[in-house]
Amino acid sequence: MPEAPKKSSVVVPATTDDDGEYVMNDKNKKALQFIEDVTSNPDAVQQRVLHEILSRSAHVEYLQRHGLDGHTDRDTFKKVLPVVTYEDLQPYIARIANGDASPILCAAPISEFLTSSGTSAGERKLMPTIEEEMQRRSLIYSLLMPVMNQSVPDLDKGKGMYFLFIKSEAKTPGGLVARPVLTSYYKSSHFRNRPFDPYTNYTSPNETILCPDSYQSMYSQMLCGLYQNKEVLRVGAVFASGFIRAIRFLEKHWSLLCKDIRNGTIDPIITDPSVRESVLKIIKPNPKLADFIEGECRKGSWEGIITRLWPNTKYIDVIVTGTMSQYIPTLDYYSNGLPLVCTMYASSECYFGLNLKPMCKPSDVSYTLIPTMCYYEFLPVHRSNGGLTNSINSISVPKSLNEKEQQELVDLVDVKLGQEYELVVTTYAGLYRYRVGDVLRVTGFKNKAPQFSFVCRKNVVLSIDADKTDEVELQNAVKNALNHLVPFDATLVEYTSFANTTTIPGHYVLYWELRMDKSTAQIPPSVFEDCCLTIEESLNSVYRQGRVSDKSIGPLEIKIVESGTFDKLMDYSISRGASINQYKTPRCVKFAPIVELLNSRVVLSCFSPKCPKWAPGHKQWHN
Repeated sequence: MPEAPKKSSVVVPATTDDDGEYVMNDKNKKALQFIEDVTSNPDAVQQRVLHEILSRSAHVEYLQRHGLDGHTDRDTFKKVLPVVTYEDLQPYIARIANGDASPILCAAPISEFLTSSGTSAGERKLMPTIEEEMQRRSLIYSLLMPVMNQSVPDLDKGKGMYFLFIKSEAKTPGGLVARPVLTSYYKSSHFRNRPFDPYTNYTSPNETILCPDSYQSMYSQMLCGLYQNKEVLRVGAVFASGFIRAIRFLEKHWSLLCKDIRNGTIDPIITDPSVRESVLKIIKPNPKLADFIEGECRKGSWEGIITRLWPNTKYIDVIVTGTMSQYIPTLDYYSNGLPLVCTMYASSECYFGLNLKPMCKPSDVSYTLIPTMCYYEFLPVHRSNGGLTNSINSISVPKSLNEKEQQELVDLVDVKLGQEYELVVTTYAGLYRYRVGDVLRVTGFKNKAPQFSFVCRKNVVLSIDADKTDEVELQNAVKNALNHLVPFDATLVEYTSFANTTTIPGHYVLYWELRMDKSTAQIPPSVFEDCCLTIEESLNSVYRQGRVSDKSIGPLEIKIVESGTFDKLMDYSISRGASINQYKTPRCVKFAPIVELLNSRVVLSCFSPKCPKWAPGHKQWHN
């Protein structure tokens, strides 16, 4: 994610010495020293954060109702406050949304609600936030470039081409704004009125980012990015899927874009006056550049198109962890293997931390949680038969923890290397011991502060009976199955899954959208049957036992859908309020209209031809 402007004086552009060598200036040093300080004694920082949160909101209704009685110490906090999910807080949040301005969750006034992406089941969650949270988010942003400059110097000598979008905001019955966290940021004065800084110098004018029409925003941002192609040193979007969507937009519309560059115009379909004005301040007639872009786009292959059109690009800044990892081969194809950089870890609930080794491989990405952002706790999660379980076996439907289970939560400095945990946070904005739903794995330490890799969203899961399939396991199974398509030069564009319980027994359904070379022969149905079986063979033993022994799960089904189906799915989700910035294809769908949309575009359906292999006991017993 691109860095934010700095309201404080933490970070300013770097300089070079007389020999042109990179020199870290004092403010960059201060930013890096801040990271050193808070990671050297994180437990003391965490205790201070908890004390601040609880003392500020000592008299709010929620804390009084649970009997905290003004205590700010960690032991009392853990003893009297329950670990909760969003459903537990819904009644309180509903009151705030309906106009109750009393101190219900937080002593500071709730300034707005930040909405989750809500793409899994058509539901949008409202996360309360307060004005000062913008300062904390800006702090995380302000640390990114000092860290990045340690690996890639001279980023101040060019621009970043980022595809950034807003979602039109809504208002609650009580009059509070509800919008995605990035829309909140892009519309804030922190972004709109930022002073010039070479590290926040983008090819896209603010007006193109703030345009609510996604087509006009995408077209105008792409036009500006192409026109300034030699100045671009880094490219990106929030998620890998968003950046690939931008490249595919270019595939469809390059002729129009070249026409505008040739003539110094902007297509009449762009009607937003502020967008037109801002773009035309940049675009001047440039037939030579138009010829160059046209020549590259006319070539039969789009391999390396990013480095061909933007030759000075040093890296791609996108999230490629979790389910986004499936886009890595496509990004490598389009970029000739440019480094893929994941800079930060954040959510609607809170911004958490950053990647201190941003040039690492995507598979090695780890995030250092900044101890000043919120108070962290961790619920141990254990793998069982290849699926995700924890001490309460509540994977698909999280529930409240009993007293014994609450005692299993550990603090930031007490996590163990290699162990997986569900993240639980207490925030300045009024979330107390809140289960975020992310599963993290401890990968190492920065001084005394642990570092985590993102494993998955805990509540994205397929389940028919006793089986539990998480999204990481599903991703790996699909990856194994795709080997059957290699001889046919077919690639998987997108996929999702559905636990079909209308059949008896129920079965897993996978929806695949493929991209095939026009010269490729038709893929026989038997190949997709082999894909089905390979997926089943790759799933955990509980699933395979259900197929083979218990007969509680039916044969897995793959449905091939028409080209463009997942664009339709995204358009539908955005029409229901999902953010184009936050949108990522759901790996498991449950919402009936989404399932109906997918089913309406199926062109071929194939089932697993036989049961997968399974034997009682552990896999290693049968080697």
